[in-house]
Amino acid sequence: MLSGKRRCRGDFSKKLNCYLFPIMILSFIIVNWNTRQLLLDCIRSIYATVTALTHQIYVVDNGSQDDSVKAVRERFPQVLVIENRENRGFAAAVNQALENNITTYRYSILLNTDTLLLKDAISVMYSFMEYHKDAGIVGAQLQKPDGTRQHSYDNHPTLATELFNKSLLRWLFPGKYPSKKMRTTQPVEVESVIGACIMVRNTAIDVVGTLDEDYFFFLEETDWCFRMQKAGWKVYHIPDARVVHLGGQSKKMAPWQSQVEYCRSLYTFFRKNRSAFSYIMLRIFYLAKICLNLVTNLVGNTFVFFLNKKLRYRLSIYHKLLLWHLFLCPDWMGLKLVKKKKHGNPSR
Repeated sequence: MLSGKRRCRGDFSKKLNCYLFPIMILSFIIVNWNTRQLLLDCIRSIYATVTALTHQIYVVDNGSQDDSVKAVRERFPQVLVIENRENRGFAAAVNQALENNITTYRYSILLNTDTLLLKDAISVMYSFMEYHKDAGIVGAQLQKPDGTRQHSYDNHPTLATELFNKSLLRWLFPGKYPSKKMRTTQPVEVESVIGACIMVRNTAIDVVGTLDEDYFFFLEETDWCFRMQKAGWKVYHIPDARVVHLGGQSKKMAPWQSQVEYCRSLYTFFRKNRSAFSYIMLRIFYLAKICLNLVTNLVGNTFVFFLNKKLRYRLSIYHKLLLWHLFLCPDWMGLKLVKKKKHGNPSR
């Protein structure tokens, strides 16, 4: 099952192309939604740092209105652009690029627009994949522009991780719940990696399948890691592959919509990958957790006469999450609601 042999699928022309032309090494897939300058900077970082490996860059644009597509075609005509009329979500957009290139490239690299590759990041990930044929997905070490490390890998969602304080779990059980405070100098096998910069073996995709499009945004790469591991592949974090990640852009521009989308994806993950009991318990206790946080923040705001901006922000988030549940979790609430705004590409 972990064979590295190339598979040729599809109609006659695709099979013929597969057998006649040698496989290229890397395909970069960048999903964009109204982040023109971030996108251009990201592409520049690829060309500046990836010089020894043959590669092709795909940009899938989800209905941007800021001339992102025009700018890419003018500055980087060699980039292949897939232009959508609307925001189709992250997973669906990635799958558009994957559809025809699984048999053409050895590895696919998913990049957020708000990432900048640092020197040797991709070559380090590539070398690891070449020497570890059991690796299905590897993730980079994400960091802020000042070099501060960010969370780059995580656990699969469980009732414990979602109903209790993650910081407390990481403090009490550091072996089971890793933290960015744990400095790793060697590649380490993990449950899942953060999808801002990941390299995926295309033969593994051939076995497991592409991203699940039931996730509009958030946790689609976590679900992918979960399915990879169930099929026998391993997931690794590579600390020497360093990537600058600005992060948090969607939360700043659409805070409560992002939280709704995360909650929706969390329920989807449990429905697909956990027992019916766990799914029901999550729905009950997660709603109770939201109500408790809403009351706590309301009391806190009252004591400071609603003058604390951070407390007001938290109160508004829990208020919107409660409304979403009371409205029976409708599809029209979330990031889809702001898909026509000119700013705010969801970024991890």
